[in-house]
Amino acid sequence: MKLRDQKGAAAVEFALVLPILILFIFGIIEFGMGMHAKEILTNASREGARAGIVAGDPRPTESQIIDVVKTYLTNAALDVNKAEIKVSGAGGTPGSYLTVQVQYPYKFEVLPGFMTDFAGDITLTGRTVMRTE
Repeated sequence: MKLRDQKGAAAVEFALVLPILILFIFGIIEFGMGMHAKEILTNASREGARAGIVAGDPRPTESQIIDVVKTYLTNAALDVNKAEIKVSGAGGTPGSYLTVQVQYPYKFEVLPGFMTDFAGDITLTGRTVMRTE
């Protein structure tokens, strides 16, 4: 077989593999952005729970805990109006449990058309349970 018969084979193979490679790279970026948003929600719920369990008189109310979570989300550049924040056990006695849950709809940003058709939008959740001091 002559070498000149293989002319352009590498370019054709690269053209076939390139779309898959690009999709893979953008998928990694999208996954990283989703994990970052999930980490923000987890930290926001942790901050709210920590604010709610600290010993004090009077104990923080549910609305005060929600305000702490909203402040954290705002500082992290997430839209607070889209977040759903649930608090249970606020103002409890020492030893009782306080639960803070934050839900946020995540929209795919890097490959919005492809991922929305493939997986749809997802709801990310950050949940923290701590014992009241």
